[in-house]
Amino acid sequence: MNNEVRARREERGLSQAELAERVDVTRQTINSIERGRYDPSLALAFGLADFFDCRIEELFDPDGDDRT
Repeated sequence: MNNEVRARREERGLSQAELAERVDVTRQTINSIERGRYDPSLALAFGLADFFDCRIEELFDPDGDDRT
């Protein structure tokens, strides 16, 4: 699944650790999401969308699979 988490995080000038703290997950979770190695739970996807003040569909593209 492709996502825009890294781009949005960087737009706000946040580190992975800062974003993780704000959405109550580990930095490793944010790293894994950004690298496309982990698909967030629905609750986390909603939490990230709420944090970035956007819709889930704006952050995550379920049709885009960049995993090999």
